[in-house]
Amino acid sequence: MTIEFTYTSAREQFATLLDRVANDREIVIIQRRGAEDVAMIAADELASLTETAYLMRSPENAERILSALARALKNQGKSKSMDNLRREVGLEIEEA
Repeated sequence: MTIEFTYTSAREQFATLLDRVANDREIVIIQRRGAEDVAMIAADELASLTETAYLMRSPENAERILSALARALKNQGKSKSMDNLRREVGLEIEEA
């Protein structure tokens, strides 16, 4: 959910707004007179959005991701154990 505040109102409630952004995953738009509005979002949300945008930048990669998502949503994928996945990608853990 997005909530909007004027710069003055946001300044008066800054700590509370930070808590809402961090704890409730709110997006806060701060309206500034004579300047472009800015948004506050949780840092991990920004990292996730940035990573998603990077991965979706390539049309081929975007198609693979969306295709895999569609298969997963239709339960068409095959379940694999963590051990099998590790072996497939060469991350087998050697026992001491």
